Parts: sequence; structure tokens; C-alpha cells
Amino acid sequence: MPIDDVELVGDGHEKNGATNGSTNGDQSNVMRKPSPPGDGKKRSKKLARQNSRENAQNHHHVNGANYIAPQRRWKNSRRSRNGHGRGLPKKNGGGGKGVWGLPGSEILEEEVEIDQNDPNYDPELNDANIELKEVVAETTPEEFFKMIEPIILEYFEHGDTNEVAISLDEIVMGSLRTLVTTYAVQIAMDHKDSQREMVSLLISDLYGRVVTSRDIVKGYDMLLTSLPDLLLDTPDAPILLGNFIARSVADDCVPPKYVTQHDNVEELNENAVAALTRADALLSLKQGWAHLDNIWGSGGPLRPVKNITKQMTLLLKEYLSSRDFDEAARCLRALEVPHYHHELVYEAIVMALESVKQQTEEAMCALLKGMDGACLILPAQMEQGFQRVFDDMPDIVLDVPLAYIMLDRFIERCSRAGIISDKTIKNMPSRGRKRFVSEGDGGHIKPEILKYRD
Repeated sequence: MPIDDVELVGDGHEKNGATNGSTNGDQSNVMRKPSPPGDGKKRSKKLARQNSRENAQNHHHVNGANYIAPQRRWKNSRRSRNGHGRGLPKKNGGGGKGVWGLPGSEILEEEVEIDQNDPNYDPELNDANIELKEVVAETTPEEFFKMIEPIILEYFEHGDTNEVAISLDEIVMGSLRTLVTTYAVQIAMDHKDSQREMVSLLISDLYGRVVTSRDIVKGYDMLLTSLPDLLLDTPDAPILLGNFIARSVADDCVPPKYVTQHDNVEELNENAVAALTRADALLSLKQGWAHLDNIWGSGGPLRPVKNITKQMTLLLKEYLSSRDFDEAARCLRALEVPHYHHELVYEAIVMALESVKQQTEEAMCALLKGMDGACLILPAQMEQGFQRVFDDMPDIVLDVPLAYIMLDRFIERCSRAGIISDKTIKNMPSRGRKRFVSEGDGGHIKPEILKYRD
């Protein structure tokens, strides 16, 4: 490739071929430039598109003026591709097909003047005298009942009043606070005494946090008014409502004058008067208000085991005296401990062994057969009760020397009645032939060496 020598002269004149001055002059002012290849025609400068990042990366490596950048590697990049701008993405990153821009960018847009000549112009919507306000729809009592019912039913499972208060804070507002007491008591009337006790505790814990004394009073007023309708589903509704009112007075949620000096007593129906009379009678007892804490009893799993055992023992003694199976079944249901029915079986068998009477055996066998036929005592609970007696026979025989004989007779009677299975009969223990204690010496163990009488 031919090289042309060019001398840079201060006056701007250039001479080709030879240099001014001596040939040994300073060569630092001479620049060597390659001549265009081929036929000597000058090619047009070709620009290559490159983004700012590629330019920044290649800035320290490429110094040639005719360097051509490689193909774009970010084909999905949203940066401007026209070679201008600061290299930022279009529409602040909200561009693309079918996209109107970055979400929220419409807020920053300038207001567009409304053209009244626009065919879509609506004078009613663009009236300056119209003011739009947010309106919150009020919850109807029917809708509120559908919202509070699952909360109360769930409360019967976990028993956490704080959880109920948090849930009610989200849905209760305004006049709906008076319906909390009303609906809670209505739901409790359809359940057992243990759930009624939980609702009484709930009303006491919600007092001052979710509802006030005035809200509770208004709730009871609504219940007194609707007692004729409640009687259709709950025949003893006046008695139950009187118990709730008396318990609320004892918990300092309702003033005592609500019962003693109720307003508009003459306008109340006879059922409402009966409920207030019931509450007044409970509050007028000589024992004071302390007994009202157990007005519903301590039923369910919250009751101590010793208390449940005592109630079952009283149930059996009452049945022996009256032989009223329906009353015994009602008392067993009221205990609400289906997982502890094996204790009733255990106490019944032990009572039959200790009595050593045929009448007691027949009564206990008839009771267990009736409980099994009414599905009050499950077969698993029945088998567990018998097995407990089998395991405790070494201790029972110390108090009842004839326990093994009485047990054999009672097991045979129950087997004929179809109460127990063959598996339970096979597990029955039998007293060995080697006896260390006679049946008539009061349970004393005989010494190994007997002294001879003189």
C-alpha cells in the first residue's frame, strides 16, 4: 500500500513528494496515513449502533476512529434505539406492545381540557356542581347474623375470647353493637349448658371493649321482645334468658335496677315478665351472687375429673333408688363427656361388686344395656371400663374378698345381655388356686410358720 508523506507546516501550506529543509529534519511533524484501497475512491463512513453500556465497555479497549461495534446483544432491551437520548428505557420501562405506559404514569400527565364539542361529551358527568362522596353500605341484621354466627361457633371450639373480640372489631360498627348480645344468646340457646357458660364469659370479656352496658341492655330488650318466637325452638327460653340476665348482673355488665326496676314492665309480654322474675329470684338468694358463677355448671372438658366422677356416682345411686332410665340418660348427656363414659362403666361394675346383692347386679346390668342400646356409651368405652376393672382387681379384692366370684357372675349376666364381646370375656382375670388370703380372715396375710397352741 503506498504511503504519502505529509508535512505539517505552521502557515497551513502542504507539499507532496518532497519535504522542506533537510532530509534529516524532525520527523515528529510527519503523519503517515494509509491511502484508500482499490480504485482510490473514498468510501462513506459507516456508523454502527451501540448502546451506552457497550460504548462504556469498549471505550478503554478501542481507540480506532473506524471501529465498527458488534451486533446488538440486548434485543429485548427497551432502551431507545435511535442513537439519541441518555440510554434510559422508553416510557420509564412501561413500554411494549399493548402497554400504555408505566402503571401510575397517568397521574403525572397534564390535565386535558374537556372539549364540549366532543361527541362523547356528557354535560351531566362534567358538571362542576356535582360532588362525589364515598358511601359505605350499612350491613343489614340478616347479613350481620351470617357474619357473626361462624365466629360464635368457632369460639365454641377454641374458647379464646380475645380472638372473638378481634374478629368483631372488623365487622361491628354503629347500631350493630346491640345485636352482638342478641345473636350470641340466641345461638347459645340452641346448644348445651357448656356453650351457654362460654357465651356468658364472652359477654363479660367483650364488655368495655366491643360493647357497652347500654348495648347489652338493648340486646336483652330485643330478646325479651322476641321471646314468643324463641319459644317455638326453645321451650324453656324464659328460664334460660333469666339465667343470662342474672349472670350479666353478677358480672357487673348490667345494672341491678334493670331487673328490679325495669322500664315499661306493663308493656312486656308474659314470657318476658317470667324471664325477669327468674332473674330477680336468682339475684335474691341468700347465698349472694357467688353461686351465679356456676349457674350453667362447669360442664364439658373444663370440669375437673374428680367432679365428673362424683356426678357419675350420684347418677348411679339415684338410678338404684328410682330405676328411672330416662333421667339417668339425661344426666349423662348433661355431663357432655363422651370420652369419659368408661368411668361410668367402671363405677357401675365396682358398685355391683361392693354391694354383693343380686338386685344391684340386675340394676347395673339393665342400666349398661340401656346405655348401649341408646348409643350413649360406645362399645370402645364399654370395653375400656371393663378392662379397667380387670386391671384393678388385685386392689378391689382387698376390700371385697368375694370380688372374683361376684365378677364372674356379673360378667356372665352381661354376656347373656349382649353388652360385652368375647374378647372382653377372654381378658377377664381368674383367681389362682393358691390362695394366701382366706375369705373370712379380714384380708390378713397368713404367716408362713404358724405357732402351735399350748
